[in-house]
Amino acid sequence: MKPEAVTVRSYQARRLDITVDRPFEDFRHQYEQAVPPYDAEAFNALVARGAPWTDVLTQMRQRAPHNFLIYWRSGDLQPMMNLAGDSAHCVEYLMGNHTIAERMYRHDPTVMLYAPLRTVISSQPAGSARLTIEQPSCAMGSFGVDAIHAVGVELDHEVAALLRHLAVAIPPQLSD
Repeated sequence: MKPEAVTVRSYQARRLDITVDRPFEDFRHQYEQAVPPYDAEAFNALVARGAPWTDVLTQMRQRAPHNFLIYWRSGDLQPMMNLAGDSAHCVEYLMGNHTIAERMYRHDPTVMLYAPLRTVISSQPAGSARLTIEQPSCAMGSFGVDAIHAVGVELDHEVAALLRHLAVAIPPQLSD
């Protein structure tokens, strides 16, 4: 029996908070239009028939116009938090692209700790929305594998492209 091992890796995360000049509900709707929900039935059908990977790539291109899908979404947390007197609206998402994730997974399946990406849309006291996301390349770079980090940098650029489409400020760190 092989002895257990524990490896600890520290890395610096970079959280990007982007103020959006639109109300929470308006921006939430726009985001959910740009990043459609994952269609488990459609993708499971590919698995069931043992489809070639090219079919998965094609289906992803067809379903994710801005290279991301929503795999999970919380409801608005405001009603529950309002019981404690908090009035901010907040919705959390897991947003990603499994065809991009696969290019990291092949090197280390534990990248799935950071893929899909977590995003949060919240309201601010002034009424505008805020989008928060951690910079993908920081987390992916923590694996110490150049190929994984390169995909993380690509994800930075994909997030920037999504932000451009959503007409919000693009943090310069996403294009470094």
